[in-house]
Amino acid sequence: MDLQITATSAEHPAALLDLPWQIPLEEWPEKHLVALPRGISRHVVRFARAGGEVFAVKEVGEWAAVREYGLLRDLDRIGVPAVDPIAVVTGRADPDGEELTPVLVTRLLNGSLPYRAMFETTMRPHTIKRLLDALAVLLVRLHLAGFAWGDCSLSNTLFRRDAGAYAAYLVDAETGQLQPQLSNGQREYDLEVARLNIAGELMDLEAGGSLHPSVDPLRSGEEIVERYTELWHELTRPSVYPREKRHYIERRIRRLNDLGFDVAEMQIQRSGDPGQGDTVTFVPKVVDAGHHQRQLLRLTGLDAEENQARSLLNDLETWMATQDDYAPGDPLGARPEVLAHRWVRDVFRPAVRAIPAPLRGDVEPAQLYHELLEHRWYMSEQAGSDVGMGATAEDYVRTVLAKQGG
Repeated sequence: MDLQITATSAEHPAALLDLPWQIPLEEWPEKHLVALPRGISRHVVRFARAGGEVFAVKEVGEWAAVREYGLLRDLDRIGVPAVDPIAVVTGRADPDGEELTPVLVTRLLNGSLPYRAMFETTMRPHTIKRLLDALAVLLVRLHLAGFAWGDCSLSNTLFRRDAGAYAAYLVDAETGQLQPQLSNGQREYDLEVARLNIAGELMDLEAGGSLHPSVDPLRSGEEIVERYTELWHELTRPSVYPREKRHYIERRIRRLNDLGFDVAEMQIQRSGDPGQGDTVTFVPKVVDAGHHQRQLLRLTGLDAEENQARSLLNDLETWMATQDDYAPGDPLGARPEVLAHRWVRDVFRPAVRAIPAPLRGDVEPAQLYHELLEHRWYMSEQAGSDVGMGATAEDYVRTVLAKQGG
C-alpha cells in the first residue's frame, strides 16, 4: 500500500512526510507531538509539529476525510471562519502491512481554544454570553453562505479572543452540506441541534463544577436561538423607505455595524409605483482588519483611519445606490471607481470646503467629513427626513465649530 498525501499547496507534503504515518495516531511518539488543549471528539486527534508549523491531525475514514477536506476548502474560498485544510493522508499501513485509518490534516488556529479549556476556571456569566454570541454569529454566517452544519455545538467550535469579544471558528465540518441556499427547515434543524447540544454541554460542565452557578444551561440553549434569530432577521430582511428619507439607510447600516457586520454590497430595487418607495436589500459580510482603509484608498485615493474609512465608505455606498447609472454586475453600468471619483468631486470636497478654513484647524478632511456625517445623522433623525449635507455643514459651523472657537 502506497502512502498518498493530497495537499492544498506544494510546501506542506515534504514536511508532512517526516511524521510517523506507519504508527496509529494514538501511539505517536512524544517527540512529534505538541501539548495543546483538545476538545471532545469522536475521533483520535493529535497536534503535531512538522516543518516549523503545528497541525491538527484527525483519524477518520477516507470518504469522510476527503469530503470534509473539500468542504473546508469551500468554506475558506467563501471566507467563512473555519480551520484551514492542509491535507488528506491515505494509504497508511503499519510495518506488518496492516491498513491504518486515513487522516485529515488542518492547520493549528493560533490563539484559539476549545470551550472546555476556557472553562478550566469558572467563567463569568457575561463572558459565557459573549462566547455564545460568537457561536450564534458563526452559525448565521454559515447559513448565509448556504452551509448546513448538521452538528452545531461548542465541541465543534474553536474560540479566539477578538478585542473585547470572541470570534468563533468551525473546526468539524464532516456532517455539513454546502448548497446555493438553505431552506427554513434546514436552518431550523441546525438551530434545534445547537440548542440541545449547547444545553447538554453546559449541563456537563455544571455537573463537573466548572459552570458559574448563575448560568442556566437550558436557558443558554434558548438564548443562542434568540440571538441567531435577531441576527438573521436584521441581516436578511428587506427595507422599504421613502426616497426622501435617505437617513433610513444609514440607520440600517449602523444597526448592522453594531451587530458586527459590514455592508459589502447594497442593492436597491426601484418600485414601479412611486408611492411604494424603494426596497433596499443588504448583503452583509464580515471583513478583516484594515479592509476599509484599503478599499477607500483604492476607490477614492483618500487615506484615512479605519473607522473614518468605514464611515466614508458607508456614505459612498449609500450615495452610489441613488445614482441612475449604479448597476452592480451590469457591464453597462458605471464602474465603482468612476462613481467614487464623482462622489469625491461632487459630495466629499464640497462638504469639506463648506467649512471655513480657520475653523477646520488641524482636523484632517476625512475626520471632518466623518463628523459632518455624524451631525447629519442626528439632524435627520430629529427632522424625520434627510436634511442634506449643505444644511448639515451650515448647522455644524454654527452650533459646533463656532462654539468651539469661542
